[in-house]
Amino acid sequence: MHGWQVMEQAAELERRGEAFALATVVWRQGPSSGQLGSRAIITKAGELIGWIGGACAEPSVIRQARQVISDGKARLLLLGAPDDLPSAQMFGASGGSVPEGMTVVPISCQSEGALEVYVEPVLPVPRLVVVGSSPMAQLLVDLALTLGWRADRHDWQEFSAADADERSMVVVATQGHGDEEAIERAAAAHPRYLGLVASKRRGAAVVGYLAERGIPREQLDRVKVPAGLDLGKTSHVEIAVSILAELVQLRASGGGSAGSVAEAEAAEAEAIEAEAAEVEAIEAGAIDPVCGMTVPVSPGRSIAAGPCEYEGVTYYFCGAGCRRRFESDPASYARKETRC
Repeated sequence: MHGWQVMEQAAELERRGEAFALATVVWRQGPSSGQLGSRAIITKAGELIGWIGGACAEPSVIRQARQVISDGKARLLLLGAPDDLPSAQMFGASGGSVPEGMTVVPISCQSEGALEVYVEPVLPVPRLVVVGSSPMAQLLVDLALTLGWRADRHDWQEFSAADADERSMVVVATQGHGDEEAIERAAAAHPRYLGLVASKRRGAAVVGYLAERGIPREQLDRVKVPAGLDLGKTSHVEIAVSILAELVQLRASGGGSAGSVAEAEAAEAEAIEAEAAEVEAIEAGAIDPVCGMTVPVSPGRSIAAGPCEYEGVTYYFCGAGCRRRFESDPASYARKETRC
């Protein structure tokens, strides 16, 4: 996949609400196989779609891209050595001068090329689903759209579980018309947030009715009643603002739909732990004894060249060239501490 096909795939991932990173080659030093303008998508799982360079560049870009997705901050990478940097000559600096904000990723390949790669995160925007036909419901949608969110509104008679998913934030604002039906359908979609615009008394009656109908308690416990921050007696405009403020707060904290600070913190900690585990898995690898590159050897990931065993130690290589050099004189390259 090359050129505009990569961008078309990126647009499709964005429409599906999936997080990924977009890597673009902005400078090259031959004979690197990466070309100016070459692009690739890197998913959260570490899959690379497109082309930014060969076996030397790809593992390093994938590792950096997954961290970009995790922290949401773009990076400019120099794959090579600081002495390869074009900016040193461009600005009259001494050799090896690295501009502020650039991340140097040392790689050593037989090709002796170098690349600068700009890696930017593409994170899904929140999706708000509002059920109801009141002026407040439409205002809530309009406010969310102003923030750049995806937002749509449904009448309760037409709303179904298919109109939401686990990434959605659902607000039921039917004002007593079909509250029970709307909450039941929304709960079946397992959205990250589910709020009901109603008094606590009315909310308790709705939840109680659904419990009697056999709706699982864990689903009902996730219904926030009343939706929004507690501002006391307010107008419908202020209610819409309070609901959106709560959703922004939960999104910023990484929280789920229960609405409590404790659950938001627990969800955030779980997400951080899961992300750390994923990064650790992708970074698990061995050091190529010939060129010093980190070679990914985690389960399920391909290895650029097959491993080689010498004196009871397994060695991994970035490519066939390094393996051939090792096999020609293994004693000079063998390092007992090499990870395998």
